[in-house]
Amino acid sequence: MDMKLLIVTSIKECQDTVSDIFKETGITVFSVSEIAGFKEGSSVSLTHSWFGSGGDSFDSIMLFSFTQKENADKALELIREYNKRERSDFPIRGFIVAVENHGV
Repeated sequence: MDMKLLIVTSIKECQDTVSDIFKETGITVFSVSEIAGFKEGSSVSLTHSWFGSGGDSFDSIMLFSFTQKENADKALELIREYNKRERSDFPIRGFIVAVENHGV
């Protein structure tokens, strides 16, 4: 089985959206961690940056799951579609990390 670690970050308001994406892709077991995102001293505008400039903080979440490659790939596809459709200042970010070895 080709296992991957799927990591998704978003603002807290998008947690239900990300959970729905996970369900749609067959990811039924995942973890959620609340995080605060900061970005200090940046001159980049808010629309070009995950976090705003000037030291603002945002209630964010990180969701992650160890899942099959197909599920992770489909989740990223749905995240891309969501971001394209919604065009938010705070897009959902997704990453796939290879799992070299596991004890399951």
